[in-house]
Amino acid sequence: MRTFASALFGRRARRRWIHLILGGALAMPYVFVGSVIVGPLLGEDNVFGSFTSQLGAFAVGLPLAAITALFPLTRPMSVAAVRALCDVPGDALADGPARSRQARGRTVAWFTLHLGFGGIISGMSLALPPFAAVLIALPFTSVLQGSRIGMPEVFGEGWMLALCPVIGLLSLAALAGCAAVAGGLLARWAPELLGPSPADRLAAAEQRAADLAVRNRLARELHDSVGHALSAVTLQASAARRVLDRDPEFVREALAAIEETTRRTVGELDAVLGVLREGGDGQASPTAPAPTLCADLDGLLKRTRAGGLRVKATVELGPGGPDALPPMVSREAYRIVQESLSNALRHTGPDAPVTLRIALDGADLEILAENPLPHGAPASRPGGGHGLRGITDRARLLGGTVRTGPADGVWRVSVRLPLKGPA
Repeated sequence: MRTFASALFGRRARRRWIHLILGGALAMPYVFVGSVIVGPLLGEDNVFGSFTSQLGAFAVGLPLAAITALFPLTRPMSVAAVRALCDVPGDALADGPARSRQARGRTVAWFTLHLGFGGIISGMSLALPPFAAVLIALPFTSVLQGSRIGMPEVFGEGWMLALCPVIGLLSLAALAGCAAVAGGLLARWAPELLGPSPADRLAAAEQRAADLAVRNRLARELHDSVGHALSAVTLQASAARRVLDRDPEFVREALAAIEETTRRTVGELDAVLGVLREGGDGQASPTAPAPTLCADLDGLLKRTRAGGLRVKATVELGPGGPDALPPMVSREAYRIVQESLSNALRHTGPDAPVTLRIALDGADLEILAENPLPHGAPASRPGGGHGLRGITDRARLLGGTVRTGPADGVWRVSVRLPLKGPA
């Protein structure tokens, strides 16, 4: 009994009832237009004076509603109402306007059913409760028994009058049952009529892929810029602490390098986070420019050497120099060099010799970094180990290749980037 009462009057049933009432409210403008059409045809001045005329106006109004359901906002509006009131899982419904003819047709069918069922349940909700209240009170109120409201020709004295409260309660139960059935049918049909089409699923998959690409890009940028800076600052601070009493000049230089590194990292961090501060028009807010091999290689080498790493760099970029590199290649090459030096700082420590070669080889930019292999197993750190993967992702983005690993007693990172990008 409790389950039956919950099905008719529970929270889910009440919310679906409200959804049907909303459909009835949306149907009213179309019914009014239908009454303007039906009235002259039936020769009636007051269409709402007869039940037959009301049905005719309702029947004419539904096709008009089907036509207006072709507007793009119909499906987003319907989906929002279903998610809020019908207890349908959100992932079972599509987002955004219908993109295909089939999806528009299903939206039209849903809108027509919603307004049709909603109009019927709304009419019943307006008529049956007052009717039921009169029937329930009729045996106990002599004023109602003698008036037209009491319908003495139907519910006169005798057993019919005694059954009036029962009939009234059954009318209310019938109204709740009809609302529950209609709401349940709409909730069952909603995923089929408002669910994502193949085109919607493809668009959602493309959006997820684009979001994932942005997240991976942010992770690479933060790892390379902030990770390199923290490694350099840690080594510089450690070296300064060891010679604090013996070499004040070195400590002064180390603190200056730490200050410069942190100041520059703040600018790079602002450039990275600019991706997250895009406005509604898709334009990113003004941020510091991302570092490039053309403009920032010398500063990177200087800061790295200040951390104690002995870097021997060879740059052979032909007559045009770094300015001849495409902007994207220059930007990604800078991050690859930065990560290679950062790995050498982390795993070999200060005073380690690192050989860096950046040169043009035909239509490719070649980056080669070599450093001594660490003694023993390399130290692991929680959440680390993403540097080589970031280098590989950056090279793959440009259609390049990466080879990393021990060779001839050194750790070698060899990267080739095509200047014209991927085919």
